[in-house]
Amino acid sequence: MIKSATFFLCSLSIYNFQAQSFIQAYQDRANMVTQTNITTNLQEFSNFGIKTTGSANNANALNWLKNKYASYGYSASQIVEDPFTFGSTSSKNLVITKTGTLYPNKYVIICGHFDTINGPGVNDNGSGTSIILEAARILKDVPTEYSIKFIHFSGEEQGLRGSQHYANTVAYQGSNRVLDIKLVFNLDQVGGKMGNNNNTVFCDEDMGGNSSNTAAGVAATQELVTLTGLYSPLLTDIDQAEDTDYMPFEAKGEVITGYFEKLRSTYPHTSNDTFANTDPVYIYNVGKASVGALQHFAVATTASTLSTKNLSVNTLESIKIYPNPAKDFLHIELPKKGKDFSFEITDMIGHTLIKEENKTQINISNLANGAYIGVLKSEGQTVVRKILIEK
Repeated sequence: MIKSATFFLCSLSIYNFQAQSFIQAYQDRANMVTQTNITTNLQEFSNFGIKTTGSANNANALNWLKNKYASYGYSASQIVEDPFTFGSTSSKNLVITKTGTLYPNKYVIICGHFDTINGPGVNDNGSGTSIILEAARILKDVPTEYSIKFIHFSGEEQGLRGSQHYANTVAYQGSNRVLDIKLVFNLDQVGGKMGNNNNTVFCDEDMGGNSSNTAAGVAATQELVTLTGLYSPLLTDIDQAEDTDYMPFEAKGEVITGYFEKLRSTYPHTSNDTFANTDPVYIYNVGKASVGALQHFAVATTASTLSTKNLSVNTLESIKIYPNPAKDFLHIELPKKGKDFSFEITDMIGHTLIKEENKTQINISNLANGAYIGVLKSEGQTVVRKILIEK
C-alpha cells in the first residue's frame, strides 16, 4: 500500500516547517490527558463488542462517539456523519471540525478507525479512538491557528474503505482538491501488550516514491519524534507508513505521519484483542504525546488558556494501586492522607464485586484471575484503573 512514483499532486501539499521547542502551555494541556478517561473510554469501547463495518455494534459505537463530542460541548453543526457504501455494506465516518483562528480553511486532520473484526478491538483501534477523544476534549476551547478535523473512520479493516471514501470524494472530487490539508496525523494500534515494556512508540514516516512529497512527510515525522520527547516520557523509533487510514491521503500527495506501537501485539484481529490484554498506561503516554504534537501541528496558542478549574486536573490521578498484577491484596496510596474515600472493584460489564470504605488494603483473594476495573471516589473526584489478578 505504499505509493508509487507516478501520479502524485505533490505541489498541493506544501508543508510549513516549524521549529520544535518546549512550550509550557502545550505541556499543561498534554498533562490534562487523564488515565481515568483513557481507561473509561477503552472499557466503554470494549463493551460494544465486535464492531464490524455495517453492523449494529458499529452503529452503536458511532452514536457513542457522537454523544462524547456533544458532552464536550461541540455543537451539532460541528459533528457531521459521513456515510459511504461498498458492495452491499453501508457505514459512516464521523467528522468533528474545530475552526482555526488564522487559517480557518486549512486543516490538520487527526484520525483513526473505530471498526473492528473478530473481537472488541481494544488495541486495534480503541487505543487510537480513546486518544482522539481526549485530544478533542482538551483542545475544545483552545485557539489554534489551523482548523482541526477529528475523524473516526469506519471500514478500515475491510481495506481502508472509510478513509478512501473521505479522501476521494470529500477531500478531493476527482483531481479537484476540495480540502486544503496541512497534515494527516493517524493513530492506529497504539495499545501495547500487557506485560511488555511498552516505553517506545513508532513514528510513521512516508517512504514513498515521490521525492518532493516524501521529503515533506519525513520532515513532519522528524517533528513528531522531537515532539514526542518534549511532551511525553516515551522513546521513539521510525517505522514505514503503510496499511492504515493515512494511505488514501498519501496517495493524493498529502503530508502524513502517525503513531503505531513499537512492540507489536499479536492480538489485533483476534478475539483476544481485549481490555485485559491492552496496556492503558502506554495509551495514556501516547495520548500525552499526541496532544502535545497536535498543538504544534495546528499551532495552538502559547498563552495559558487553562482556567483555575482546569488547572486543578483531578488530583487523585496520581493515586497508586499496587501490585498490579495482584494476587491476594491490593494496596492503595492516596496523594494526600486522611481523605474519606470509597473503592470498588467491578467486572467488565460493571457488576460490583468488592466495595470498601477508607481501606488502603483490599482483600482480593476470592476473585478469579482476570481483568477488572477499580474505581476510587473521594471528595467528588473519581479515578478509574485497570486491575489485573494473577494467582
